[in-house]
Amino acid sequence: MPIPITLAPVARPVALDGVELAASLSETARQIRIQDLTMVRHAGAGHIGGDFSAIDILTVLHGAVLDIAPDQADDPDRDRFILSKGHVAGAYYATLAAYGFLPVAQLATFLQPGTALGGHPDRQAVPAVEANTGPLGHGLPIGVGLAIAARLTERPYRVFVLVGDGELQEGSNWEAMITAAHHRLSNLTVIVDRNRLQQGARVEDTSGLEPLADKATAFGWQAITVDGHDHGQLVEVLSGPPMDGRPRFVIAETHKGHPISYMSDNVAWHHKVPDSDEFATALDELGAQVERIPT
Repeated sequence: MPIPITLAPVARPVALDGVELAASLSETARQIRIQDLTMVRHAGAGHIGGDFSAIDILTVLHGAVLDIAPDQADDPDRDRFILSKGHVAGAYYATLAAYGFLPVAQLATFLQPGTALGGHPDRQAVPAVEANTGPLGHGLPIGVGLAIAARLTERPYRVFVLVGDGELQEGSNWEAMITAAHHRLSNLTVIVDRNRLQQGARVEDTSGLEPLADKATAFGWQAITVDGHDHGQLVEVLSGPPMDGRPRFVIAETHKGHPISYMSDNVAWHHKVPDSDEFATALDELGAQVERIPT
């Protein structure tokens, strides 16, 4: 059965006050979750838990923060975004489609043979993808290189990198952070999807990161903690300029599987696929019309 397309592309909200903007982004994130859930269900694979913890961050970045447009995706002055936790590609594709970077009909090919929309993003196949990611710990070093390149070429673009908290156990991230602080890369922002779960276990039980903000500060970064599901907070922090010339380390406190009752904070949903009953329950909790999306 073909994957149903439930998503309609939206215009990037403009000229809205903070409350209106947050409400617009919240509704778009809800629609992206419905589409992503449907894609994973029908593909029989994906990383729905991490998708759902990251969707609000992805929505705010593409809907309100990044200076990039679908018709100028190769503009040398565009902002750069790197999804270092590349296994949440389904959420990324749905977000790109929502804001016009992909035809929404293409989402029906997610994880199908020969598709451009594979399990990890491919910069040769998908517009706006800046780097092939998935080997965790690679995205931030690439982002540091891009931020240095902007300075060397006197380009105005900013670099944003979304990493998972489990991914921070990779030493390459901390080497990159030392380099970024040394060069005072104020055009670089790292967002940590701090859902506190990784594949099969809690992050703190595997290799503890706390006190994470203090560690980032000690490495020479400006550390900020926000509610990663609060669109207003995310817009305010990610849109604002660096305060003191340092790179920014934004710890977005999230919940894996948010906001689905049986998925939220449940490590089993790292890459589990919902059955028909779980699918219907999730759609109902997202306010979808269950009858128009066949299982």
